[in-house]
Amino acid sequence: MLVLASNSPRRKEILTAAGIPFIIRAPNIAEERRPDESPVDYARRLAEEKAFAISIAPAEIVLAADTIVVSQEHILEKPCDQADALRMLRLLSGHEHQVITGICLRTADAKVVDVAITKVRFIPLSDQELADYATSGEPMDKAGAYAIQGLASKFIDRIDGCYFNVVGLPISLVYYHLKKLTQP
Repeated sequence: MLVLASNSPRRKEILTAAGIPFIIRAPNIAEERRPDESPVDYARRLAEEKAFAISIAPAEIVLAADTIVVSQEHILEKPCDQADALRMLRLLSGHEHQVITGICLRTADAKVVDVAITKVRFIPLSDQELADYATSGEPMDKAGAYAIQGLASKFIDRIDGCYFNVVGLPISLVYYHLKKLTQP
């Protein structure tokens, strides 16, 4: 049985759409970047900490993930308010950024930690477009303050990499590692 170590509605939707059965057991950890920690190392470490923060039964596989956005050397996590969302969206407007998701799959006697990176390019946005989106409410619980599958879809010129990574879970990478852990 797969145990999703997350309360993310997007991760639940992705696993469900992929036909992967799971239960939820969400961890509660502090998410703070260490000094001089690279964005990739940060996402990987948080995924691993989340995976080890919950209990596991012998037949279970825990899946944990953490997604961050990096734009112009700024790490963009979930905004704390609308002003913070607007600040992040200004950094994204007209630029390419990276969406980095660390994943950790853990069994009673093994673990796999990996990362997916997707490049995303936003079209240039006017101050009004930025303000309208920031006040829509959609950015508030999203890394980088946007949802590629929602209202922000019209702002995205192109992506290079896994679309589902940008939504919140690189499902093909997860499936690849799941197969390796479950096949004899």
